[in-house]
Formats: sequence, structure tokens, C-alpha cells
Amino acid sequence: MTSDGLDVRGAVNAAFAELSGAASPAYLSVPGRIEVFGKHTDYAGGRSLTCATERGITVAFAPRQDGVVSLVDAADGRRESFQLSPDLAPTVGHWSNYPMTVARRLSRNFPGLGVGADVAFKSTIPRAAGLSTSSALVTAMYLVLASVNRLSERAEYQKAISTREALAGYLGSIENGQAFGGLPGDHGVGTFGGSEDHTAILLSEQDRLAWYHYGPVTRLGTVELPADLTFVVGFSGVTADKTGGARERYNRAAALVTALVGEWRKKTGREDATLAGAIASGPDAVDRLRDIAATGLPLLGVEPLQQRLEHFLVEDGVLVPAAIAALQSGRLDDLGRISDESQRAAEQLLGNQVPETSALARLARQHGALAASAFGAGFGGSVWALVPIVDADRFTTAWWTAYAAKHSGAASAASFFTTRPAGGALGA
Repeated sequence: MTSDGLDVRGAVNAAFAELSGAASPAYLSVPGRIEVFGKHTDYAGGRSLTCATERGITVAFAPRQDGVVSLVDAADGRRESFQLSPDLAPTVGHWSNYPMTVARRLSRNFPGLGVGADVAFKSTIPRAAGLSTSSALVTAMYLVLASVNRLSERAEYQKAISTREALAGYLGSIENGQAFGGLPGDHGVGTFGGSEDHTAILLSEQDRLAWYHYGPVTRLGTVELPADLTFVVGFSGVTADKTGGARERYNRAAALVTALVGEWRKKTGREDATLAGAIASGPDAVDRLRDIAATGLPLLGVEPLQQRLEHFLVEDGVLVPAAIAALQSGRLDDLGRISDESQRAAEQLLGNQVPETSALARLARQHGALAASAFGAGFGGSVWALVPIVDADRFTTAWWTAYAAKHSGAASAASFFTTRPAGGALGA
């Protein structure tokens, strides 16, 4: 695997050789993901349109029988080591939170887990850029421990996780701490997201975009991206860390959905598990939800609930299906207008944009992108732009130059790369 002139496999092998005495490691390739449409819809039971990126995390690993997990990042040499245990206490905000949370959850859900691993990895995805580096690391750690412990042979695994879609749902529950299919929940990593990222990382297909709905993960279809087009991803240079205040802002969007659904259950006596389920329950459901939002709730107020509901209604109910229809029919002018509306809705209703991502999306369109929009958790991160492959180099230079002129500070940490839709995780 080569990126920016660097032999990633070679770097991972060298790091692994320093870490472990094992002669022949196994390998994993775990991609990042682009959320094309479907901002903050997954944990509400909605739909999203996604693909994997050609960039990702390369992993070399080998089992060790002492139950220790020893990790090294080949990019900078940072290390972490811990014992497989249901009592692990990860530190939120530290990179080791993600692998340790996986190890603790698996130890609790599958008692007696005893085989650890030596793990070397290197990522070619910009960190905290909205491309799901954290979910890719969670997925990689899960795949390593599942492989060395032959997890899929256990009866409780087979009962709860019978498909790859179910596995994506389970990985989402590891991050958000929820129970899954009879497997008890845990603390998670501290964020209240869904399973969109894990679904794209595991299940994406090369050259295709896929749409799913969530709760549970259900595949709805795929559409091929025309062979003459590519994504250019622009990382704004503003990190989208899910720590501290950023985590609180991210979790607030999920908390507003949880509050709406909770109040819906109280008012209706129904047991709908998600906002999408409530909306689908009857022809008057949207009006009733709007009445609930207009009443407001303690500590949440009226306007935030109304905006959160309206964002979901437009992103999930209008823009995702419209984008799919435009791609299926090749109406790229329509796709551009849909992406502009998705960006406006994120800015005005979801409220998760910063000036830099708004500028990137606007500048992409001004410099010739067929469509463009910010994606991911928000409060920083990246923007995707869809352009003809033959124009990608010119466009990227013009986009970066225009962005640097407006946001020179952030642009010093920005990065841009092209990618076609890639396949899902390969390896164990």
C-alpha cells in the first residue's frame, strides 16, 4: 500500500518487527469513509449514502498467549500496552481509548477471552478530519481480537451477530455503549453516534455508493459512481476531535433526537425505537412531532428541538432519496443543487459547521465541483467535492489556493486528496 510516496506496508512491517518476535504477521486493510449524504441520520434510524476511501489503516498483527495487547503506531512510534480485561479503564481523549474500549467490551461480552495480540498500524487518513479514523481503529482492533480469539466460532457470537450488517451494528454499539442482540452494553468511547461509519468501513464496494438505514443496519441498494468522476476530499485543517467541548456539541445533536423520541413515546404510548420509526408510524406523525418540539423540553428549549427535527426531515426524508435518484439517472446538475441544500441545512438547522468547512464547500462549487458538501461529525473536519477525473489536479490546486487565501491559518494544517469509492475492510 503506497501513499504520498511512502511504503506504508514497509513502515508497518518495520514497526511490527521492533514490537514483536513473531516472524509472520497477518495483515488488515481498514478504510476510512465518506458520508456523501445523511448527516447525523444513522443514530436516528434514518438513511445515509456512503462509500469507503482508498486511504485507510494498514495493520500487521500476531497473537500472543499472555492476554496482553501491545500496539505501536508506525507513523510516530507511540505505543500502548494493556491486559485483556473486563475492568479496563480507558482515558477519554487519548487515542488508546478506542482499542481499549473494544478490548473491554469483548472481554465483557465474551467471558474467558484470553488471546492478546501484537499490533502495528499506520493510517493514511488525516486524523480527526471527519473520515472516521476512530471508527476505523475500532474496527481494526475488533477484527484483530476476533481473529486471534476465533470469536465467530462462539455460540453467543453466532446468536447475536449472524450477518456482516449485524457486525456493523455491533461495532457501532461498542462505540456508543449500547447493548446489542443480547450482548450487554458498556461505557463506550464517550460519543452517542450510530453505526453508519462501521457499515461503510466493513461493507462498501469498489466504485459504488451504498445506502443503508440503521437500527438495525439494513442495506437498501447501491449505485455506481460514473467511471470518469472522482471525489476530492479537502480537510479543513480544523480537527473534529470528539473530546471535551466538541464531544459535548456532537452528543447534543444525538441527545435532542433521544429527547424527541422519549417525549413521543410518552405522548403516544408507542414504543418506536428511533425518530425514523416514529415518523413512519402514521400520516399525522410529523405534525405530532412538530407539536412536541414546539412545546419544548426542560434544559433543551424549543428552537433546538424544532431545528433538529426539521434537519432530520429534510436530510433523511428529502435529500438522501433525491441524491440517489439523481445519481441513478445521471442528473449531476440536480446532485449539485441537492448537495448545496444539504450544506445549507447543516449550517442553518443542524448547526455543526465552522466557517472553514462552510468556505470549503462554497469554494468547491465556485471552482467547478459538480457537487460538494461537508460531512462527518462536524465542528471541523472535511468537505467532499465531486469532479471529473481529468480535471482533478487543476481543481485541487485551485480549491486549495482559494481556501488558503480566505483561511490561511487553518489552511496551513489542511490537506487534500482524491479517491474513488473503495471496497470495505480486507483481511481477518
